[in-house]
Amino acid sequence: MLFVTNRIPNEGYQTKIGRELTFDLQNTTPSKHLFFCKRSPDNKKYFEEGSASFFTQLKALSEKTQVLLYIHGFNNTDEADIFPNALALEEQINQYANQELVKVVPIIWPCDDDSALAFIDDYWDDQHAADASGKLFYRLFGKFVSWQKQLVQQGDECHKRINVLAHSMGNRVLMNTLYEWAKAQGDVPQLFRNAFLIAADIENEALEKGEKGQHIVDSARNVVIYYANDDLAMPASKVANLKNKTLSRRLGMTGAENLNKLPKKVYQVDCDNFNNTIDKPKGHTYFLHRGSKQTPVIKHMAEAIKTARVHPSEREYELPYP
Repeated sequence: MLFVTNRIPNEGYQTKIGRELTFDLQNTTPSKHLFFCKRSPDNKKYFEEGSASFFTQLKALSEKTQVLLYIHGFNNTDEADIFPNALALEEQINQYANQELVKVVPIIWPCDDDSALAFIDDYWDDQHAADASGKLFYRLFGKFVSWQKQLVQQGDECHKRINVLAHSMGNRVLMNTLYEWAKAQGDVPQLFRNAFLIAADIENEALEKGEKGQHIVDSARNVVIYYANDDLAMPASKVANLKNKTLSRRLGMTGAENLNKLPKKVYQVDCDNFNNTIDKPKGHTYFLHRGSKQTPVIKHMAEAIKTARVHPSEREYELPYP
């Protein structure tokens, strides 16, 4: 599985194609460099690929296969959470579609997995890392756009469709990434076919024009907000944010503050019917099947990826649980 990270490798910054990389999971300091890597499925080891090989491998995927970038949430680590979730996401979408519809590529930013007793300090460490990571990950998209331009000049265009799924605090990473792009490059181009914002740990007005997250809307053909009022991670997020004297409702708990202020390509999906059934008791990671419990989010996302349209077409929709 290909992945990109700004974790600091124990082996140092100097790029060397093919070298094995290891990471100290308690080090949440973001690197000043991006590392384009591949995870070995057999022994769970990581090897440096370099950006050229990384993009070439994505281009070589089947014409019907789309890329789904996966930006993980708070308190997630590589082998405990990120790769198992990414592999499950890829398998479940492809199984529903009955084809290799997506290739999931994790975007890994440095967060740790301290105990529940250290929740607030851990939350703020991760939030700081999410903010700092945005300043670097915009280079990922910049590298991709530059690579595409080089291919055009060579008469070998790449039309690979890209989608992004941001979960929890991963939405903060995505927001900051595109904000940094806008600061550095001006307007944000339409990078994604779909942007899926699941249990988003950002303010519920963040996508409005003039707010920091407006560039998420600019970056995608469709933007789909999945939220649940009884997502227990969202009240915990509000408590943690009191440390910075910030009290705001979270997008992943209420949906957009005013959907009418957002373009028609923004949809929001109420997941109250099943989030705690799928992910008991927190109700936070409800976008993946859990054993015999099948989340309707997989079908909903797969249809949007396959058709480039959100079904049903209502901008506000309560997703039923069969």
